[in-house]
Amino acid sequence: MLPRTGKEFLVRIQFFWRPLFQSRYLLLTNEKSRMFVAGCSMGPLLHYWYIWLDRVYVGKALKTLSKKVLVDQLVASPTLGMWYFIGMDLMEGRSLSEGWAEFRGKFWEFYKVDWCVWPAAQAINFYFLSPKFRVVYINFITLGWDTYLSYLKHRDKSQQTDMTSASSSVDSQQKELPSSKPLEGKA
Repeated sequence: MLPRTGKEFLVRIQFFWRPLFQSRYLLLTNEKSRMFVAGCSMGPLLHYWYIWLDRVYVGKALKTLSKKVLVDQLVASPTLGMWYFIGMDLMEGRSLSEGWAEFRGKFWEFYKVDWCVWPAAQAINFYFLSPKFRVVYINFITLGWDTYLSYLKHRDKSQQTDMTSASSSVDSQQKELPSSKPLEGKA
């Protein structure tokens, strides 16, 4: 998917950065600091993304607004999701291929929820806010979005199987209970 030179560059970066996130050199020791770094790294990217969108799609007409939201959903959303999952995995000391595999495994769940949240948020962003406040507004919305991303990223597969087995055991217990007959009144 990546050109050969791009892939080689990413592999080289991985080996230079990896020692900073392992053993005694671990710079980012908890989830909050990793989320902070991931969020700060997206700010400049979003700033220039919105400048580009405003230059290509000028105005606030419904047709222009729809194009901006659609392009944002089709281009920026998958890119930023990939940035998040791969970046968090690299900061946790995992490899680039493990991050890519996790992103691919969780992409459709991430992307479906993304379509529920971001089109409305971006429509408000592009229609009501001036360009200088867009990143601040998006960062405010991102507070809740990052909570979901953190849940999605760290959700354990064993939790899902435990919940499934717990619900099936409750169902089997209900089936085993004898049916109760209504009490008949004394006549």
